[in-house]
Amino acid sequence: MAVMAIFIIGADMLLLLPLAVMSLFAIKYSNFNGMNSNLVFKNTVLFSVLLMLACGTSVKKQEARDKMQEVQAQHADSGTQAPEIVTGAENTAAYMPLLKGKKVGIVTNQTGIIKIAGETGGIKNDKGEYIGEYEGAEHYISVVDYFLLQKINLQKIFAPEHGFRGTADAGEHVVDGKDTKTGLPIISLYGDNKKPKPEQLAGLDVLVFDLQDVGARFYTYISSLHYVMEACAENNIPLIILDRPNPNGSIVDGPILEKEFSSFIGMHPIPTLHGMTIGEYGQMINGEKWMKNGVQCNLKVIPCLNYKHDMPYSLPVRPSPNLPNDQAINLYASLCFFEGTNVSLGRGTNKQFQVYGSPDLPNTGFSFTPMPNEGAKEPPLKGKLCYGEDLSQIPRVKRLELKWLIKAYNETADKSKFFISFFTKLAGTKKLQQQIEAGIPEAEIRKSWKKGLSDFMVMRKKYLIYE
Repeated sequence: MAVMAIFIIGADMLLLLPLAVMSLFAIKYSNFNGMNSNLVFKNTVLFSVLLMLACGTSVKKQEARDKMQEVQAQHADSGTQAPEIVTGAENTAAYMPLLKGKKVGIVTNQTGIIKIAGETGGIKNDKGEYIGEYEGAEHYISVVDYFLLQKINLQKIFAPEHGFRGTADAGEHVVDGKDTKTGLPIISLYGDNKKPKPEQLAGLDVLVFDLQDVGARFYTYISSLHYVMEACAENNIPLIILDRPNPNGSIVDGPILEKEFSSFIGMHPIPTLHGMTIGEYGQMINGEKWMKNGVQCNLKVIPCLNYKHDMPYSLPVRPSPNLPNDQAINLYASLCFFEGTNVSLGRGTNKQFQVYGSPDLPNTGFSFTPMPNEGAKEPPLKGKLCYGEDLSQIPRVKRLELKWLIKAYNETADKSKFFISFFTKLAGTKKLQQQIEAGIPEAEIRKSWKKGLSDFMVMRKKYLIYE
């Protein structure tokens, strides 16, 4: 690249030399007086220098672009997070002015964090003034704590499934309470109170939404977003979404949810993996008028910076108790179908969503026994020896995989006990279970999704923020 730069600049100089000679020739044989002649020559030389500098700058910009592409390629090869990605929450200049002087509520949990620059974890406000220090791991601070340090008038916290600290089991009832660190009231948006009530929103000027999604239809944070947007629309409260990358952002796959199977684990006619950030998804909810009575929310999305859908993104904190690492997050959508069967997907082990097994499957040399742990107080098949497969070291999947589900079904002796009623809610259709029971090959099942996925991609394109 350096040799190329020298060659380009050298070539530019050779091209500019005749320009200077021609200007001297024109001056000599023209009617210009001495002062004007000098001025013309000086301006010609100045123009030549500026042009060379511009060429040099252009080369430097190209070098910078090449370097960034090289770094991105290295990260893509290693599967690590590209360092230049800035989350919406960290894009503070884009939204802090919108919160100053306002009474603010926030929907968030343990994933609502801001990375702090500097070796000591020092925190500065939007004026560059030092305002504190965070002693947590990786120099991250809760967005709640950051707002308070910035003197934002934060009134209350709304928490989704798993609670504000993200430790409750899937489906576990989370009660309202008070955050012991900040003293702020916490309102649960799970169980019987999925949608904020008017009295819970009373007095707020604006609501902020900051949750890390994983790109799957049955991951309930997007359902919480639907109800929050609906409540904001009905109560004339603006909503600001602090966007975050989708760790499965390049995958759009799976059957489209059919309306009769709509539930909190799947509310909209989208595929199993939607390939959108939560901000993009909020724009889709609004634009398609999916909320009650077609209402639309006063919505503003604070975008991530330097992010593209195909970039690898490693979450700094588990988004829910049973998604402990990148492998589990990548396999989540493919293995979650086992929730609708008699097979365990590793709840109650330290490899949640990275293994599957059942006492009814053949012993192939791998086994595990689910036992109560954080996020799984009563795991399926608790205390029973399960035979199956360990997927914790396999390469990253790039689509919704059905092969493990089909394999487990085929290897189960009593197939009448394999599926339970919950499976159709997860699949969003009866067809997938019927296809597997009929022995239809995976390739043929995928063909049946083609039309729905094609139509969804057209709709999705309207709401994308990122390439």
